[in-house]
Amino acid sequence: MRKLLQNPYKIVDEYIKEGQVVMDLGCGPGFFSLAMAKLVGEKGKVISVDIQDEMLQILRHKSELKGLNSRIIFHKAQPGKLGISEMVDFALAFYMVHEVPDKKSFLIEVASHLKPDGRFLIVEPKFHVSKSNFDNTLELARSAGLEQVSEPKFSFDRAVLLKPVS
Repeated sequence: MRKLLQNPYKIVDEYIKEGQVVMDLGCGPGFFSLAMAKLVGEKGKVISVDIQDEMLQILRHKSELKGLNSRIIFHKAQPGKLGISEMVDFALAFYMVHEVPDKKSFLIEVASHLKPDGRFLIVEPKFHVSKSNFDNTLELARSAGLEQVSEPKFSFDRAVLLKPVS
């Protein structure tokens, strides 16, 4: 049912090219990571980031079954710190920014890992994140050195595509 309402390919396909390095922030059990791993192809990488070991283990098991382990870097973040060193072409934060205690630090850290032409897609649930809260996140993103590219339209969601300020 979720794939009908939130098809990962429809949501991220236009932003991901074969061979890229992409990041799935708050990846959970890998709903988006697995699709992203297929999109980046054999020469690309997905950095799947979560603060819960259990989620990364579930994703590891699923990716083994699908033969995608070689494309995924499983990264356990600390609360309040991603702790990655890679630069990425694309980052996704799906339904997770509203759970981050220090949004400004989080957005600054994500921005610091985007390549100059990189993109960052934030998607939040309308039923849980008010317009004013989402607008506040956008203001914090601007202060973190990101600018809005577009507002993708997804049913039941608020979304924004960002890029580093040039």
